[in-house]
Amino acid sequence: MIRTRATALLIAIALPTLAAAQAPAPPGPRHRPPGRPPVAVPHPPPRFGAPVIAPGRFAYRGHMISRIHLAPFVYPAGWGYRRWVVGAILPPLFLAPAYYYADWAGLGLAPPQPGFQWVRYGPDLLLVNVTTGAVIDVVYGVFY
Repeated sequence: MIRTRATALLIAIALPTLAAAQAPAPPGPRHRPPGRPPVAVPHPPPRFGAPVIAPGRFAYRGHMISRIHLAPFVYPAGWGYRRWVVGAILPPLFLAPAYYYADWAGLGLAPPQPGFQWVRYGPDLLLVNVTTGAVIDVVYGVFY
């Protein structure tokens, strides 16, 4: 009896959610009916105070830094680009001197404290605790 009521309650709660999840999305602002020419949509102006970044440069903690051209990054077998975030754990495979980036001073980055290293992962630099693999800081788009 209780099991039947619990099942009925579960179905009553889940059914509207499932129906809503399968409903088609309404047309967005860029939707156009077939046969109509596309309409140019102007880009919004930049937000007040937003940095204007020149090509070949990136912003890190309020400082403009030039990107660096290096040999293409070769990912190990089974790996591809992933956007790492602070708090993620980098696999031990990447905690080897072959992935360390020693010219952090040329970029204007802070020196890593003992037990930490700047690690290159694709176009990004990660400040990593080499003991735990924890990502402490990330600089995106350093290399091209």
